[in-house]
Amino acid sequence: MKIVFASTPNQEEEISELVQYIYSNVFPLYFADEEIREFERLGILNTYYDHSEDFSTLKDAFQVMASLQTVISVLELPNLDREYTSLFNKNVEYLEKFGLSFPFHYEQFIVAKNMKKCIFSVYTKAANEMLI
Repeated sequence: MKIVFASTPNQEEEISELVQYIYSNVFPLYFADEEIREFERLGILNTYYDHSEDFSTLKDAFQVMASLQTVISVLELPNLDREYTSLFNKNVEYLEKFGLSFPFHYEQFIVAKNMKKCIFSVYTKAANEMLI
């Protein structure tokens, strides 16, 4: 008999927050708002359906969180170096394994970063929330 521990609601909430962070802080570094809207429509990193079968154990949920954090860390580097390609790809494979669609290649981000000109995005969180 093998005993496993189920993932907690806090872990699932953390995964959702990491996905939201990617949409609001990482994707705007590389893509235009129209492209990000299309990613939402296509269900990229979609956490809205029940992933209880995909990462139902504590270990699986931690693996998903670690993979998301690694992808974020790599993509937030000031200069994308090709030396991180295998690390990025390995973590994307883990995300796909657990049902989170992330159909990007590292090379796409290198190209997108060089082409991105707009620094404003509706997806980026506001610096402050004060209304005058």
